[in-house]
Amino acid sequence: MSKTIERELRHVTKISDLSPKEVLHILETANDFKKNPEKYSDYLKQKTLLMLFAKPSLRTRVSFETVMTKLNGHAIMYSIKDSPLGKKETYGDTARCLSRYVDVIMARVFSRDEIQKLSVNSSIPVINALDDFGHPCQILADLQTILEKKGSFEGLKMAYVGDCKNNVTYGLMRGCALVGMEIRVSGPSGEEFAIEQEVLDECKEICKKTGGVVKVVADPVEAVKGVDVIYNDSWMSYHIPKEEREERLKKFMPWQVNSKLMSHAKEDCIFMNCLPATRGDEVTAEVIDGSQSVVFDEAENRMWAQAFLILVVSASDCSKYKTQSNCNSSGDQCKCVWYQCMKSNKVDEVS
Repeated sequence: MSKTIERELRHVTKISDLSPKEVLHILETANDFKKNPEKYSDYLKQKTLLMLFAKPSLRTRVSFETVMTKLNGHAIMYSIKDSPLGKKETYGDTARCLSRYVDVIMARVFSRDEIQKLSVNSSIPVINALDDFGHPCQILADLQTILEKKGSFEGLKMAYVGDCKNNVTYGLMRGCALVGMEIRVSGPSGEEFAIEQEVLDECKEICKKTGGVVKVVADPVEAVKGVDVIYNDSWMSYHIPKEEREERLKKFMPWQVNSKLMSHAKEDCIFMNCLPATRGDEVTAEVIDGSQSVVFDEAENRMWAQAFLILVVSASDCSKYKTQSNCNSSGDQCKCVWYQCMKSNKVDEVS
């Protein structure tokens, strides 16, 4: 007799809200979706995703909206830039209304408090598409790209160089820890650039379970020595005043990714950046436009990885979302992504 698994409401506010098994299953299935999109053409049929934007993003909007169309669902974009959450009405009222209209909420906002208040009051899944504490959608795309290029996470080392006190850095630290990679994080010293202790403590606990390694390294050359992946992000995020640009460039320039810094990594090292990137600031044109750069593969993978993140948080019936055409099993023998993800979270089955 087939079984349906009922489980509690899932929100993804940071990549570590997913278990290591869930991350791997999402990446494996996203890769299959990328190769065989026709297999998944009705996976989100009659599902609606609401996209809340307090901060603009080309890749986030287009990738989410496109993949909902590919999966036979629907996406609605709503700007909260001029109507901030919690101002005209309470978070509770907003979340309760939205929970009556749509199936999943995606929010790109300024602070973790906004995501937290939205998710606490929502009776449908909330996906964080960026706040000041994490960027789980980007990290899934990054991990999918690394898996495509390297074949496995085993033994891999990444260096993140530049602005360490930001959402992408925190997400990469958590993500590498989850899949058992080593990540070395390097940037300017000082309180304004210091990684939050909460993130370091969280990654330490994850690494105890997965064998991952998270290091903070002062010297950029030491950080990139012998690594498989070099990653950086913009030095001028949206919230940083333009008046600070010149001073920030002076402080960050030793961490610019150029051919000299790349030469200290492995010969087959890949360069990654979540985009947008400013050539001449955090990275030189010869690197981002060179043969080792995978930034556009990385950008494309936002779409494929996010598809199954939506599925994992929104699906309610394993049998409806088979991800292997020959999988007619149930229970422990079922190999579809939804069941395996839920099983990894130790969700009870009911007949």
